[in-house]
Amino acid sequence: MSSTAFAPPDTALSLYRGPVMHARMKPVVHRFTYQVFSILIDLDRIAEAGSNSSFFSTDRWNLISFCQKDHGPRDGSNLRTYIDTVLTKAGLVRAKRILLMCYPRILGFTFNPLAIYYCYDEADDLCALIYEVRNTFGEAHTYVAPIVAGEKKADSVRQQRDKLFYVSPFLDMDMRYHFRLQPPGDELKVRILETDATGPILAATFNGRRLAPTAQNILTLFLAMPLLTFKVVTAIHWEALRLYVKGLRIKTRPSPPSPLSFPNSQPNTMPDARL
Repeated sequence: MSSTAFAPPDTALSLYRGPVMHARMKPVVHRFTYQVFSILIDLDRIAEAGSNSSFFSTDRWNLISFCQKDHGPRDGSNLRTYIDTVLTKAGLVRAKRILLMCYPRILGFTFNPLAIYYCYDEADDLCALIYEVRNTFGEAHTYVAPIVAGEKKADSVRQQRDKLFYVSPFLDMDMRYHFRLQPPGDELKVRILETDATGPILAATFNGRRLAPTAQNILTLFLAMPLLTFKVVTAIHWEALRLYVKGLRIKTRPSPPSPLSFPNSQPNTMPDARL
């Protein structure tokens, strides 16, 4: 997957704006769409990413910012070093380039239900994906997913993982994620289908179009969505209330799993599904 259409941006920072959508199929039908934007940052060029605009900074406060302590071990240590260690534990060689897609901080605040690390090899081919998931209970889990034979398609990468981490209070744990991603280029697409033993139950998508990280674009995004990350948290609770009113009840939250899961801990216990 090294064609021009899927060539990663060569900038230290990229912006992706577009709709995020969630659709629940059962036992009640529920759907919502919000406009959001994400950033894509090169973990080898974090300082450079924060030097191009007066309105965006790295590891310090600004209208829009990125802080390493919001990800990985969340202790402010070097994220590139952390991901190198994770890839080594997965049996992979050091990636040539690692790009992180996430929500930035807005006025110093952020919350990332899902952040994705795109790892590229020496040929600029995508060799691994790392899915960093958080819930509103302050817990986090990371699914490490080397790309294996059969997962790269003409237009996307498709992977599956058993659900190990409690996210929505209205969903059981005995489920499986089906990921379909168009790697970052002029567009970035993330599609996740969650299935149980009887089939699809929840679909979530983000379709973003790339914007150059100019000062004008950064300021425009801030003015259009000045409370983006606050909106993410508010929307999670608002949609949860709507589901409760529709009759869904909260599932018991188990103890969190270990912080990292690798392919050898991912038995396929759910039926296959296509996105």
